[in-house]
Amino acid sequence: MAATFAEVLSKLGVTLLSGGATDVLTPVSPVNGLPTQALPVHSPAELDHMIASAQSAFHRLRVTPAPVRGEVIRRLGLLLRTHKADLAALVTWESGKIYQESLGEVQEMIDVCDFAVGLSRQLCGLTITSERPMHRMMEQWHPLGPLAIISAFNFPVAVWAWNATLAVVCGNPVIWKPSPQTPYCALACQHLLTQAATGLGEAFENVSQVCIGGVHLAEALADDRRVPLVSATGSTQMGRAVGERVARRLGRSLLELGGNNALIVTESANFSLAVRAIVFSAVGTAGQRCTSLRRLFVHQSRLGELQAALVQAYTSLCVGDPFDAHFHVGPLVSHAAADSFRETMQRAIAQGGELLCGGKPVKGVGSGAYLEPGLMFMPQQTDIMHHECFAPLLYMCPFLDLEAAIAAQNAVPQGLSSAIFTDKLQEAELFMSALGSDCGIANVNIGTSGAEIGGAFGGEKDTGGGRESGSDAWKNYMRRATNTINYGSQLPLAQGIEFPKL
Repeated sequence: MAATFAEVLSKLGVTLLSGGATDVLTPVSPVNGLPTQALPVHSPAELDHMIASAQSAFHRLRVTPAPVRGEVIRRLGLLLRTHKADLAALVTWESGKIYQESLGEVQEMIDVCDFAVGLSRQLCGLTITSERPMHRMMEQWHPLGPLAIISAFNFPVAVWAWNATLAVVCGNPVIWKPSPQTPYCALACQHLLTQAATGLGEAFENVSQVCIGGVHLAEALADDRRVPLVSATGSTQMGRAVGERVARRLGRSLLELGGNNALIVTESANFSLAVRAIVFSAVGTAGQRCTSLRRLFVHQSRLGELQAALVQAYTSLCVGDPFDAHFHVGPLVSHAAADSFRETMQRAIAQGGELLCGGKPVKGVGSGAYLEPGLMFMPQQTDIMHHECFAPLLYMCPFLDLEAAIAAQNAVPQGLSSAIFTDKLQEAELFMSALGSDCGIANVNIGTSGAEIGGAFGGEKDTGGGRESGSDAWKNYMRRATNTINYGSQLPLAQGIEFPKL
């Protein structure tokens, strides 16, 4: 029996906010379709105070040695290990994803903590050869300033960890505006980070703050010149609005937006691997990952057997209580999302599609939005397939020529994740080359979802161009300074310029 929402909050030590606020937020759990616990929304004045507090924190944090900044993240990682089960339960209550996936999301937080702690001793610049004698050039990376994090419901804790852990070791405090759907996940993470900072001194006071509210707070963060970087995760529509507002003040934005991801199955593909990857990529998190598989291009010679295998797999999926290990798929986040799912299926049918299976409501699991994942055959890619439906709906199209399949994959506005299943080296290399996938993630013989934290995560085009998590994504949170040092007694000019001596 799963712990109740209130029991999970109690285990995590989250104190319910109270006060005389007239503006409150009442999230609804996708698990049962019922309200969880109302909490007050922060006012613009309170957000202004948070930003001022973050500025003060930045002045202290930027002169704190990076390995000391890494210590608070090391402690956070230990606390996450201790509270992994309870935080995962809270993620399931607020986002609706199955508990096994929620455990994986918290593990992702732990992994990125480990990465960030190591990074705290490796914030390296370059030494550059100078063209002038007795000169040396080098690059340094300095803390940037207070960072705003705007996160979505589908990964309510991992995305914050990607940003916050790297931002803090780089010397920047963070202000987090979580999705209104998942505010208590944010408060739980904030509580754990506050615990981690206990005893480390005033340098870590207000190193992280949470603001609860809606669009008006996101707009205020995007407009405020005291916040040099806004990292936003969500729809392309939301990211475009944030990016435009930040750009008007010449600030920086880090955008992780829509996906609409594709997978290509060639003649030589390993059949069993492909089926498993397709199903998880398409139905994991009820199709509500930015890396969820939306479009499947199958070589005509493999179409019949793959279609039969996928129909069999889809009809064997168990949809229900996300806390019950028997079920593969939990609910959609809301009934509005379910309505969009059904409307998109009808539009696809009107454009020549055939619903092979799924798409029906699941009965007997309470008042949440539980639906069967949908599998649809499309004779060719049509307009509806250019628009991402954030639900477990997979379009299946045939192809004869690999170059044509790659072109169809790249023809949509989004460019996040992509994959090919092939046992031919030439096909794999073509797919990953400049002539191949135009996405930020291009995989061979694995699915489109399930990225590891060691690689930079993000995509191109309408996906926003941002990169988070591993590799050198830490540079987003810092400013670069190029230094030239003259250790000689002369003053030669660059490019050989001669200037009359004064």
